[in-house]
Amino acid sequence: MKVLSMSVLALVLSVVGAQADPIEGTWQTEVDDGSYAHIAITPCGSAYCGHIAETFNSSGSYQSPNLGRQLVIDMEPQGDGEYHGSVWRPSNDKIYIGRMNLDGDSARLRGCILGGLVCSSQTWSRVSL
Repeated sequence: MKVLSMSVLALVLSVVGAQADPIEGTWQTEVDDGSYAHIAITPCGSAYCGHIAETFNSSGSYQSPNLGRQLVIDMEPQGDGEYHGSVWRPSNDKIYIGRMNLDGDSARLRGCILGGLVCSSQTWSRVSL
């Protein structure tokens, strides 16, 4: 019985240790220049990166030339749902200082210049884990 108990405990601990970070999953952007996207955020080394998984406009899903491009770049967890890294904005093809703050199934993503003094932000919603 002791062996069975230890095996169950080991299994539970391995499952708990394998839980995904809250940032992982698919997120829907706000509409920007008439379209929006689903961003798939996955681990990339010790950070998290997000690629454009699907794009939408007023007609529905469409084949954007940006499909597969990395939008969220090397977001490092800072604790308490905060992440720092970089973000790419497709509409002007520029990379900005990136900040992301999670609040349940909502994420505020900011792209900043001048060391974070001037920022533009979007609120994303979780589509799936």
